[in-house]
Amino acid sequence: GIQSSRLRRRTEFKMPTSLSALHHDLIQLSEPIRESLFKTQYNPPEGSNVSVKSMLESLLPHKTPPSNPDISEPEIHSKIKDFCLCCAALASSADSTYDQLSWIPNSLSVAANSTFRELSKSFSGSLSGKQSMEIGELGLDLRLISDEKKLAVELMPEVLPLLKASIKESSIDKSDDGDEISAATARVPVAYAIVAAYQFRWFVTQIDYPHLGRLCSLVIPCALTALDHWSPEVKGQGMISLIHLAKNVNAAELSWYEDVILDACCQNIASSDEIWHHVVEMSVLLVTCIQRSNPRSPWYERMLNEMLSHLERQPRNKERRVAWLECIEPLLNGVGLVLLAHSSRIFPLFFKWMHADDDVTVLSVLERVHTVLKLTWIRNTTYIERLVDELATLYKESALKIARKEIRARVLQILILLQQCKGSQFEAAWDKHKDDPDLTALGPSFSGRDATMVVQ
Repeated sequence: GIQSSRLRRRTEFKMPTSLSALHHDLIQLSEPIRESLFKTQYNPPEGSNVSVKSMLESLLPHKTPPSNPDISEPEIHSKIKDFCLCCAALASSADSTYDQLSWIPNSLSVAANSTFRELSKSFSGSLSGKQSMEIGELGLDLRLISDEKKLAVELMPEVLPLLKASIKESSIDKSDDGDEISAATARVPVAYAIVAAYQFRWFVTQIDYPHLGRLCSLVIPCALTALDHWSPEVKGQGMISLIHLAKNVNAAELSWYEDVILDACCQNIASSDEIWHHVVEMSVLLVTCIQRSNPRSPWYERMLNEMLSHLERQPRNKERRVAWLECIEPLLNGVGLVLLAHSSRIFPLFFKWMHADDDVTVLSVLERVHTVLKLTWIRNTTYIERLVDELATLYKESALKIARKEIRARVLQILILLQQCKGSQFEAAWDKHKDDPDLTALGPSFSGRDATMVVQ
């Protein structure tokens, strides 16, 4: 259908009139990369039958012998594409902990990034005489894109399907018997998929608003293939790509894919801890972008339930809870009053986390409690008394915490909001604490001007 036809789109590479000039620039720019790569120490991980260094070296262009100065347009096209894939792998390694990429020095990563931009400027200069620069059927005019990014946009219709295919090769085949991951890895080493995922992420993150929206038909199928892979490394790069996409497109541009994207988010919520923060950020950004005006969307319901289930399994996992608390605010605002339906699962987690050992969790959970109260006015009275008790306990516990001042300010802010929205119920719950010598300083805050000031 429409999706598959979009996937088949290709673009003719716009070669300059002076092929030799662009080829000369390619050779000149690639030489320092070749030399640095050659000098870099590389020891393949134990048990690996893949040499990533050799793979990257094979992508570098070779000088054309003087005896054969003529080089065809398709050959130059192929050399530029391969060199850009090499640059993408080197540049994307800057923040990688993956053992097959962590050997690349930061200086080489920076050089690859800079070299790609220089080649793109050269490519852009070669297009200066062109009247029409639209890419295939994508409706994207290169004249509107900065010189440093033109080459990335030009290559993406060809490169992204290749990277998608490389990722797919070591995915789990549903027909495999027994150990599916072993069967997948036996066919094709997973290192190829991981490098392809890093290259994909690098290409996607070169383009931003408003141009990236025109490339959704290329980016989304590849990102979904990465999310469907069994390797957390591959999944993580797909997630980072979709996070960038969500920040740089509008809901209408995602409309053809909204159900399959949100389903992929939900399917990946139970991811390993190393990529949990990516899946939470990705899911929150995408569901709030796509379902912005629909708080009763079943996608909000499903996503929140999946996240809460994952958190309930390990409520003491610090990294998991902090990532969720720091990313979840837009989703809470999107759901609004409908959060009441989830209060029986949210508040027990909040009560546990209020007494966590680390101040980051405590401060974050107090912010989220305040958000939930503002959105729902805590109509479910079951938790009023418990919440007041937990806040009173936390206020006293905070005496030994580094962030004592900030914690107490947020506790007070929540107590005043409770007083404003629950009135007599709050007074009844607070009555048993008002004579506590460790809480007497809070008394004057629950009336008049002080309350108004704190709740701002």
